[in-house]
Formats: sequence, C-alpha cells, structure tokens
Amino acid sequence: MMGPDAMPTALKILIAGGFGVGKTTMIGSVSEVPPLETEEYMTQASLGVDDLAGTPDKETTTVAMDFGRITLDPDHVLYLFGTPGQERFWFMWDDLALGSLGAIVLADPRRMADSFASLDFFEQRGIPFAVGVNCFYGHCDFTAEEVHAALNLKSPAPVVMCDVRRRNSSKTLLLAALESARAEAAARMSPVPGH
Repeated sequence: MMGPDAMPTALKILIAGGFGVGKTTMIGSVSEVPPLETEEYMTQASLGVDDLAGTPDKETTTVAMDFGRITLDPDHVLYLFGTPGQERFWFMWDDLALGSLGAIVLADPRRMADSFASLDFFEQRGIPFAVGVNCFYGHCDFTAEEVHAALNLKSPAPVVMCDVRRRNSSKTLLLAALESARAEAAARMSPVPGH
C-alpha cells in the first residue's frame, strides 16, 4: 500500500490501427475521464490523401492523438494513447510508443489489410499486443482463429472479437492486451534451459 503522498504507477497502452477503425471510439468508451481527442473535421485538403473508400460516412479524423485514463487500483493508473491512423502521421508513432507496456491493434473485418502497418510496427519493436476485430457493423464473417491465421501473426498475440462502442467489450480487449504484456514479461524473466 502506498503512502498518502505517493503517486500511482503509470502504465501505458497504445491503441493503433488503420484510418476509421474505432480508436477514438474505444478510448471514449472506457476512459474514466472525458477523453482528450484531437478530432478535426475533414476538409477538401484531405481529398486524394485520405482513403475514405471503407469509411464513406467519416467526417472527422484524429490529427495528433487521443488520450484516456483508467484507475486500475490505488497503486496503478492505465493511460491510453490512440494513434492517428493515416500514413502521413506515422512519424509520431515511435514517440507515442515510448514507455508503453503493450498495445492494441484494432482491425475492421471489411478492411483487414489496413491493420498490417500497425501489426508490423509492434512486431518489429517487440511490443506485445492484442488484436481487436471491431465488429461494429453487427457481425463478422470470420472467427478469431481465422483472423489470427489470415494476419500471419509472428507473435502469440490474442485476437478478440469486439465492438468498441461498448464499454465491456473494450474492457475485455484491454484485459487481453494487459495479459499479452504480462505473458511477454514473464517469458523474458524465465531462465533459458541449459544456461
């Protein structure tokens, strides 16, 4: 138990994925504080730059990051950082990933290829993650096992079918990401046989 003046341990999870996949929505569904959102209305300047083919009704986009907070217990606070999805903002991802415990990669089952850049980013840096297949259109034609195989994941990342508009669904996905990070840390700490 911490003393009255002690600060809780800060834990950080990144929420990543393609353009319009639900990162801002997920943070808003679970944050205990009003989330910080850097959503701006899309203008004519994004024509030819942002691909709206899979998201024709999208009117806003994240231009920096989203931020939310969840108090896990008196000693631990989880901070959520949502990355912008468009390629022109990828330069910020390394800075956002600094100090992260793990990540969530959200995927739209209609546009799975949009998640490849995020998956590659975390796999190349050895950051544990969970994949959330955001079935916010009411159904998904794939199982978690089929998605795991289709994404050709190099890591044992869990795949969770979810609807990030729903708080409990987002919490389940966060728990999967935290468990992935815990398992990765335990694997690093365990002695290698024969050494």
